[in-house]
Amino acid sequence: MPLLVALGATSLAAHADWAQYHGPTFNNQSDEKIAPAWPKSGPEVLWRARFNTGFSSLSVADGRAYTLVRRAVDTVDHEGIVAVDAATGKELWFAPLCVAKYRGGGDRGAPGNAGGDGPRSTPSVEGDRVYVYSSQMKLFCFDAASGRELWTADVLKDYQGSNITWESAASPVVDGGLVYVFGGGPGEALLAFDQRTGKPVWKCEDDGMTHSTPTPVTLHGIRQVIFFTQKGLVSVEAKSGQVLWRQDYPYKTSRAISPVVAGDLVYVSQGYGIGAGVYRIARTGEDWSVQEVWRTPNKQLNHWSTPVIHDGYIYGMFDHNKHATAPLKCVDLMTGLDVWEREGFGMGNVILVDGKLIVLTDYGEIVMVEPTPKAYTEIARAKVLDGKCWSTPTLSQGRLYIRSTTEGACLAVAK
Repeated sequence: MPLLVALGATSLAAHADWAQYHGPTFNNQSDEKIAPAWPKSGPEVLWRARFNTGFSSLSVADGRAYTLVRRAVDTVDHEGIVAVDAATGKELWFAPLCVAKYRGGGDRGAPGNAGGDGPRSTPSVEGDRVYVYSSQMKLFCFDAASGRELWTADVLKDYQGSNITWESAASPVVDGGLVYVFGGGPGEALLAFDQRTGKPVWKCEDDGMTHSTPTPVTLHGIRQVIFFTQKGLVSVEAKSGQVLWRQDYPYKTSRAISPVVAGDLVYVSQGYGIGAGVYRIARTGEDWSVQEVWRTPNKQLNHWSTPVIHDGYIYGMFDHNKHATAPLKCVDLMTGLDVWEREGFGMGNVILVDGKLIVLTDYGEIVMVEPTPKAYTEIARAKVLDGKCWSTPTLSQGRLYIRSTTEGACLAVAK
């Protein structure tokens, strides 16, 4: 059972849930109102709980929060999903997913910032069910209230899947009655399952998988899902799996950010010297086309930190392998040029809430920043977590949920 350290509870306000990775609109943004700043001591800590080793973020829906952890089951270390009460942090249920075996990576970091390897995927909640894609590429559906397993789909076994270095890290995406993952073999690399039954609805293509979570979006009136595969960008019609458009993009070792969409523009990036690019998507009748707006080889590197786009500018954690030191940057969306940068954030993550950037550094600070191209403008900062933070903050019901490789916390940030 997790160790509950500090407890507090307030009634849940009528705000949107953050039920899956990248939030309610799949772009790390929320219009929920929050306080314009917090005291120097930081926001009130409502609860703190032990979450052993992992990089999974917290998904929050219907008064419960979910994340993935490592835990011994009958003396064997397992990866599993844990559900806690969103208001108090009290554990509600735990379900093992697979034996925990990871091929390195997690213990790397700057002095004082290393620590532990574990699951990287984030659960997704829809209605009364929660969906998890394990590091061993098995898709689970659980009853959200009880943790009872409802169905599973084994991509490695049943869809010619082949895992990658550091194991699967992409989160399942639930949209329009379907659950989207990738990782299958030729002809079934991209997959959509019925969210109620677990039966495959469509499968297509032979693209190699990456650690990137796909992005659902409506472009030019068509609901589609954009995958960032080893070949590049591929967008498929959400209901049928029909390929709408493609854009080749170089690949090396790993890519993990999700495609970020602003209007008809799609932003992507990768570390390992690959760099970033922006592409304009057009449609004429049934024909789709892609035009490169700019590309910067070996510049504007987002490793696993998916940035946000606001009023024509990109804000996020840039650079590769600079633990505890990588900068927060503002980049012009139309040119790819730096506008400003501030070092010392590390390989953490950023969300945009109520017109403010909320940044979780990889060493456990939360920072509120004004999203303006004029200059770096810090509003508030507080040290809130121990351990390494490669996860993304979550905002729901006036509360900010954050976690590290050792613990999770819930902070009061309501307006």
